[in-house]
Amino acid sequence: MLSILKGPKFEQILHKAQENWNDFTPTKEEAVTAGIDSSFNNTKFQGIELWATTAVSIKSDGDILVDLHESGLGSDTDLSRIASKMEIDACEKTVDEVDLVLMDGSLHSQFMTRQSALDAQVVRTMNKKRNVVFIAKTSNTKKQFENQGSLAGDIFYYNHVTNGPGFSEIFVERNYGPDKIISSTFVRLSDSTPIIKLEFLGGKHDNDEVKSIMNKLFKTSVGGYPYALKLAHNNCKISDKELGKMVSLLGLSNEIGSREVLG
Repeated sequence: MLSILKGPKFEQILHKAQENWNDFTPTKEEAVTAGIDSSFNNTKFQGIELWATTAVSIKSDGDILVDLHESGLGSDTDLSRIASKMEIDACEKTVDEVDLVLMDGSLHSQFMTRQSALDAQVVRTMNKKRNVVFIAKTSNTKKQFENQGSLAGDIFYYNHVTNGPGFSEIFVERNYGPDKIISSTFVRLSDSTPIIKLEFLGGKHDNDEVKSIMNKLFKTSVGGYPYALKLAHNNCKISDKELGKMVSLLGLSNEIGSREVLG
């Protein structure tokens, strides 16, 4: 099965990935960093749903900068749209407060599959101080080696050429228009830790900037992943138990369907 995934040009692609990879061991650089993430959950009662969304901006030391909540009763509510808007609102309130803002996820996803109506706000916020970076733990993009017949995502090949810290050459994509150029790099902060993907807005980023950001991330990362993003994920998550409390508070406990969320 693995041989199928590798494909007939596996060694050729690995050679290219090795050429693209820059060995670099980051050193700790002082910076105030905040992570931003959002969450939503819902439960349905006979054609109507109770929903809740949150977004959190939190610094690496645990100091919460922004804590947004919305909830309601309705039907066909686009929760992903609400959560995306809250993420960008939290980012907008954070860019002036810290040195580096870390957004969980992908800028590609923001422009491609989420709410295009938010694009103008995303671009404006990211351009304000140019200190916003999208960070993804996983990536399925197949952009860098597709002309060589790659079968797996780009991250697969970088994971096969190195176990050490470093980063790939910056890859620039201009698919979404001149104001929405995305520059990206795959990064490993420490030996044998997972590779993460960094995405920046704009096409004028260089290796020195990547190194500086790696130094800032390295200062407060655990297992190769920024601690601020882990805190943001843990603080924004809406569990079924919490949704169950809302059901009880709103007096919906006896409605058909409520038992599921109340456990």
